[in-house]
Amino acid sequence: MAEKPAIIFITCDEMRLDTLSCYGGWAVHTPNIDSLMEKGTKYENCYTVSPLCLPARCSMLTGLYPHNSGAYSNFRKCPLDQNLPNIFTELKKAGYRTSLFGKCHFAPVPYSETRADKTLPYDDFKEYYKSLGIDHLDLQDDKQVSVWYYDDYSKELDKAGYLEEYRKLLWDPENGKVFPFPGPAEWHPDAWVGDHAAQYLKDNEPGSSPLFAWISFSGPHYPFDTPAEYYERVNQDGLPARSYMEGEFTDESRIHYKSFYGDGHIDGCGPAPMHACRNYTEEYWKKLQTSYYANVALIDDEVGKILEQVQDKYGDNAMVIFTADHGEMLGNHGVWGKHDCAYDDVWRIPLLIRFPGQENASEEKGIVNLTDILPTCLEAGGAEAIACDGKALQGRTEFLEYTFSESEGFCAVTDGKYKYIHVQKEGHNHREFLDLINDPKEFSNRMEDPSAAGEKARLMERLITHFMPHVLP
Repeated sequence: MAEKPAIIFITCDEMRLDTLSCYGGWAVHTPNIDSLMEKGTKYENCYTVSPLCLPARCSMLTGLYPHNSGAYSNFRKCPLDQNLPNIFTELKKAGYRTSLFGKCHFAPVPYSETRADKTLPYDDFKEYYKSLGIDHLDLQDDKQVSVWYYDDYSKELDKAGYLEEYRKLLWDPENGKVFPFPGPAEWHPDAWVGDHAAQYLKDNEPGSSPLFAWISFSGPHYPFDTPAEYYERVNQDGLPARSYMEGEFTDESRIHYKSFYGDGHIDGCGPAPMHACRNYTEEYWKKLQTSYYANVALIDDEVGKILEQVQDKYGDNAMVIFTADHGEMLGNHGVWGKHDCAYDDVWRIPLLIRFPGQENASEEKGIVNLTDILPTCLEAGGAEAIACDGKALQGRTEFLEYTFSESEGFCAVTDGKYKYIHVQKEGHNHREFLDLINDPKEFSNRMEDPSAAGEKARLMERLITHFMPHVLP
């Protein structure tokens, strides 16, 4: 057992691929995350399987697309079935001790019950999460959830005297979800998660049971709440210019017409003036971007602490995976958030893997997605393979021709060159076809373009084929 590698799985919430130095970002330097490339593999075309947290996380957990796991929404009552095999249960069968630090979100949060004046009990959620096979859980189940409900982090934050002010800022309708964290940096949710994980690694000596640790940062997901001292880490000249086109959403058939003009589904509509993302000022966008990138710098510091402990305890006998559940629009196309988004800002995500014993850096351009995480971990841990939608990545030579994204009333397919997106909810039917070859910034909907008919029909047919086995087994 002791010869099995430790498996360290690090995830961020809503992290754009281009925030990292190793993917070309230069607003902040991310040396610790980048270090995984020194003897690791960088995947250039890794995709999430959902623009929502819960479905994406459950796909990492089970290796299944949302329509196969049944966990397809942040909002409807569709918690993950406890009888499904998952990354924790299967690695436990192979002798692993399992742990998770930070965000789970494997069940919908009761948003409608939240109160501005009170943090509510959350013990039932922790018990449910542990029932999925987690031996050790230090729960910080999202920045907002930690204000709404008493998880492990907010209980400690309350005792330290910072929870009440954090709650006030999070509920404040005037700040647009952008504010500096109201306490010492070490009490920020991502610092708490990283420190708890690093301490656990330090305290737990390698023994007869190998370790699986999922370290799940809830940043840089909004609220954009990085401690102010981290703002100076952001190179303002390196902040990317927002990518948008004047008049892009004048057509009411566009998926994000309402997100831009008011009362749409995307996250940024809620705190926006008149609930329209177009009403945000350039000053606001700059403040939001600065806080977001500063949060990435904070996370990189915490990843450095974790990797130091991994190296000290396990050396090369460890597999380290770094990825995100999905990305963030961050002002591109004039919006922020991720709901109903098939833009690369949200769909393409970072994926870095240092395989056990890997000696050289490599890059892979083939298409992979989050369903590949579970089989990759099971293979590395010597666990029995299970039926799922993904395939192990170590030594892989065949990659996906198509990949899909799903959530309630939303589905999309891409081959990396073209995209077809279908959104059907509240009596509205929106369809878009994007040509990434001739329109890499994804401004124009070519759904009605006769010259695109062939490629469009190919992707639409592939999307039907993707769902048909589930509809008519």
